[in-house]
Parts: sequence; structure tokens; C-alpha cells
Amino acid sequence: MTREEKTTIIAELSEKLKDNNYFYIADASGLTVAEINDFRRKCFEKGIEYRVYKNTLIQKALETLDTDYAPFNDTVLKGASGILFAGENGNTPAKVIKEFRKSGNSAKPILKGASIDTDLFIGDEHLDTLSKLKSKAELIGEVIGLLQSPAKNVVSALQSGSQTLAGLLKTLSEREV
Repeated sequence: MTREEKTTIIAELSEKLKDNNYFYIADASGLTVAEINDFRRKCFEKGIEYRVYKNTLIQKALETLDTDYAPFNDTVLKGASGILFAGENGNTPAKVIKEFRKSGNSAKPILKGASIDTDLFIGDEHLDTLSKLKSKAELIGEVIGLLQSPAKNVVSALQSGSQTLAGLLKTLSEREV
């Protein structure tokens, strides 16, 4: 690979990393070609892009970003590395990895590290936590639901109270007759 090709790849990769708030670095080495193709297919179906890069190119692309990714250098960027670009949902790649592991009875791919809104997660032990993360839209929906709940309770109490009051008046008027 020539220097110009490397420079082009680094520029494209750093642009992708800037555009994506969520990316995962995984090790899928040791999987057969059929298993890798199956994994790529599952990623494609969920809207995830999976690309394999050299560690030095990933490291140089990460250095161009504002966030400090130095913790990735010692542990994450060793051995084979592929990047999963998540798009809108930060938990989708973790779910795909877990689903792929269950379907193939394999411990691969291994999560080496992830960046979720510039928060770094290093190690495969974070896979369960990452798969349970809620998207921004889900969190906003929950907050709106919680804010609306007290208002709905007050309105329903007022409505039921008016029906109770109307029933009470009707009963009293019937008794007097």
C-alpha cells in the first residue's frame, strides 16, 4: 500500500469516525469465511457497516479527532481489528454481536472497545451493558411519559370526581322524592 493510499484511507476513516457518534472495534479473527460473511450480512440487515482496517490506520485516524482515544492504543488496537459503525442506535452493534454468538455457538467476534458519544468502553465484559443502552429517542420518550404521568393522574382524578359528584347529587335528589 502506498503512502497516498494510506493517507486517503486515514482521511476517509477519520471522516467516518467524526460522523458517527457510536463505533465498536471488534476482533473476528478465527472465524471461517462463511461465518464472517454471515456476520457481515447480519450487520448489513441492521444498518451497521463493518470494515476491517489495520490498527496503525485506525490509530492515526483516531488521533485526528478531538476526543482522547489514547486508552485504545495499548489494549484495543492489538491483533485483528474491525470497526462497526452503528449509525443512529448505539446499542445495535452490541446486540448483533450477542445475537451472532448465540446463533453460531462461538465466542467471536470479541468486543475490544467501543466509543459511545465519546465515552470509552474497553473489553468484552461491557458487551451486556452496551446492548442494554437505550437510544436518545427512547430516553426522551421515557422522560416525556414520566412528565405526562402526573398530569394524566390529576385529569383522571378530576374526571372521576365529577362523575362521583354527579352520581351523589342524583342519589340525593332521588331520596328526597
